[in-house]
Amino acid sequence: MALRRRARRRDKTSGEKFKDCCRGFVAFVFSNVGIIALFLGYAIIGAIVFNKIEGESEREKKDDVVELRRNTVRELWEITYTFNVMFEGNWTEMVDEKILQFQNSIVKAVGEGYDGRAEVASQWTFSGGFLYSLTVMTTIGYGNIAPRTSMGKIVTIFYTCIGFPLFLLYLSNIGSVLAQSFKWLYAKLCKCRPARIEVLGPPVPEPEPRDEDEEAPRWPDELGSYRSQPAAASSEEASSSGSSSSSELDLSTVTVPISMCLIIMAVYICGGAMFFARLEENWDFLTSCYFCFISLSTIGFGDYVPGDSIRSETGSVETGFVLTSMYLMLGMAIIAMCFNLMQEEVIQKVRSCARCLGCLRGQG
Repeated sequence: MALRRRARRRDKTSGEKFKDCCRGFVAFVFSNVGIIALFLGYAIIGAIVFNKIEGESEREKKDDVVELRRNTVRELWEITYTFNVMFEGNWTEMVDEKILQFQNSIVKAVGEGYDGRAEVASQWTFSGGFLYSLTVMTTIGYGNIAPRTSMGKIVTIFYTCIGFPLFLLYLSNIGSVLAQSFKWLYAKLCKCRPARIEVLGPPVPEPEPRDEDEEAPRWPDELGSYRSQPAAASSEEASSSGSSSSSELDLSTVTVPISMCLIIMAVYICGGAMFFARLEENWDFLTSCYFCFISLSTIGFGDYVPGDSIRSETGSVETGFVLTSMYLMLGMAIIAMCFNLMQEEVIQKVRSCARCLGCLRGQG
């Protein structure tokens, strides 16, 4: 009977199992790995959605403009074939009318979303949509690629309302993890500390040898009565207290200098500048440094955007968009890590100054 009762207690209903699954899923989502996966998954969903909405509209507009241009050229040829050089006035009047109609149609198409690049590959590919989703979530907003349709604008608004808080959560968690990892590496390598750090304290005195006939010290117990404690126990407690002084490396006491954080950011920007100077045909090193700084600081003027002049030997526009997205995602995490480390260093300096002022005030 007891075994049956235990078996019944162990069996869970479908509702309880569902709740346990939901708890496990929520715990995974808000873990470090889960936040990264959620951030990437949300950006991928945005790339698919925007490619579907804006990509089809852009392709339709380009096809319409190409067809309009062909029809205009055909009509101009028919006018030229109909009127000979003896009727120059009639020919000029008809050609001016057709060209004016073509210009008005192009202006209307631009107002409806045509970007004037019919022969250039579409920007609203999967990689272009991914980069657009990333710039929306991070509030960079280059401006070179933007939704033209009403549905695309509405989706962008609701997409940003969820994506921006998710981006802040991504920066907070990933920046904290990278900061802790870098502090451990800095303490172990730069400061030449071992994996374990000893907490300095007063040495534990060893018990003096005494005669066996000497009475052992008496200690009060919890009830108020006195009991004898052997010397061996005292030595064991002393050794245990001494061993407890050696503990794992306390990362809360480790601070990274602000200068090193600035060096890390400068190295990452210069590395990205070398990459973009190689990728983009018309960019030099200074222009690439400017682009990297403007992008990582989320200013995003839009005067220089990736993919405008990709070198033919380095890859396509698709490759440039993908590499730019990876550079921005990793760069944002590194910037958050450096800000976290600099914040801890400033707090530590302020506390040290407060202690010094307190000591001076006490002496005064």
